[in-house]
Amino acid sequence: MTSIASTLGVGSGIDTATLVEQLAAASKKPKEDLIAKREEANSAKISALGNISSAIDSFASALSSLISGGSLFTQATSSDTGVVAASALAGSRIGNLSVQMEVRQLAAAQSIASGSYAGATSPIGQGQMTLTTAKGSFAITVDAANDSLAGLARAINAAGAGVTASVIQDTTGSRLVIKGATGAAQAFSLSVDPSADAGLQAFAFDPASYDAGNPSGMSLAQAAQDAIVRVDGVEVTRTSNSFSDLVPGVKIDLRKAAAGTVITIGSSRPTAAISQAVSDFVAAYNELKSMLDAATAAGAGALRGDVGLREMQRQLAKLPTTVLSSAGGPATLAEIGVRTQRDGTLAVDGARLASILASDPDGVEALFNPGQTASSPLIRIVSPYGAVKPGTYTVSDLVAGDPASGKIEGFLGVVSGSQLSSSIAAKSKGLVIEPLGNLAEGTITVDLGLGGALQAIRDALRASGGPLATTQARLATESKTIAKDREKMETRESAYHDQLVRQFTAMDSRVAAFKATQSYLDQQIKMWTSGNN
Repeated sequence: MTSIASTLGVGSGIDTATLVEQLAAASKKPKEDLIAKREEANSAKISALGNISSAIDSFASALSSLISGGSLFTQATSSDTGVVAASALAGSRIGNLSVQMEVRQLAAAQSIASGSYAGATSPIGQGQMTLTTAKGSFAITVDAANDSLAGLARAINAAGAGVTASVIQDTTGSRLVIKGATGAAQAFSLSVDPSADAGLQAFAFDPASYDAGNPSGMSLAQAAQDAIVRVDGVEVTRTSNSFSDLVPGVKIDLRKAAAGTVITIGSSRPTAAISQAVSDFVAAYNELKSMLDAATAAGAGALRGDVGLREMQRQLAKLPTTVLSSAGGPATLAEIGVRTQRDGTLAVDGARLASILASDPDGVEALFNPGQTASSPLIRIVSPYGAVKPGTYTVSDLVAGDPASGKIEGFLGVVSGSQLSSSIAAKSKGLVIEPLGNLAEGTITVDLGLGGALQAIRDALRASGGPLATTQARLATESKTIAKDREKMETRESAYHDQLVRQFTAMDSRVAAFKATQSYLDQQIKMWTSGNN
């Protein structure tokens, strides 16, 4: 068709090629403009939705980071962090914490070492050995395939007995070192069968009969022992130097023994940080609302009338009155001075906030540092805050003991000694409790907190089938529809252009024929005229 179009006008003398292009362009332009307008509008909607989605993500993430960073929690303090470090557990209420602690002994893991050998591959003898740990007794075989320090270390590690064997090098040669877990109950022994090669006797060890002055086998580098601490004058032991079950709401990390030195464990309230966080939250909320208002403004908003955006506005508007805590103090942001103004923006009543922070600092903190509570003292919540989604869960038919029994959210609890874990099929997945007595029915409440409330809004909006996801899918479908419409328009207009070329080519041929006839007649007339003369 291109070669034909290039000859347009040759026969008629008229610039029909330009005429064809102008007619085709005149036909295409209004349709092109309409599709371009649709593309521009849809792109503006997609861009606006992307900006808003990103904004609510940033809003929720920034708040979550602020909360998870711990700057809004009352923190545990230690008068000597070189001896004892203390940190608050999520959801704990330790505003009035005051504990005296003395670290008399650190927990330690048993560690034993063999004599020196020329190298890790040096033969040590063959035979049967028995490794006895807190997990039980394990047979260790040394034969021709593993007759060396390294082979014995591999056999011990492969047994899965709860100890770790390694070969270390020092200035005298190679030694086998075996180390267990911390705590007195984690002591272990290694015995050698009497029928084994004499060389294996050098690896025997029994902590009960060990004589440091006359060791007959491996040497004791460190005895297994419990940590010993005095808390407010009461002596207690722990199998580890890190534990969270001694001072309620506090994780303790023992750094060194300091018998006779009393360490004070107290708390530091983040009153100023909470007050600033409330102001920052209100400012971020108002900025997000301004973006939503602009996107949905009548007449000019790219997403005016969008159902998903209206739902987001509705959910966010509920935040000041959403119940965030069941701690018994203020339960909503509105109760601490965050009020909604006539235009829908938020403002902080500074005097109200300062008053509540002074009278009930734990209650205000609970809005940012949510906790979990049981309806009965016969239920101990074992899982940390965050292991299960916020909500209220029912427990029933609880029977204390080892093994315990009972149901969580209607499902039989998964038994582990005296504890019950929620079935993974239940909405309470992640919840672990310990019945402290028999109980027919009770509830466990895991509070939302402000971070959880905002996260819940974001998750609901962005969930599959949710308002934002639906809008995104609709706009994506519209993009595809516009692209198809453009393709169809281009095809139709190309066909119209080709039709014009054919029509004008035919016209040009006819005009050329007429001109040839005209020329012939002109010649004949001239001849006739000359003849008559």
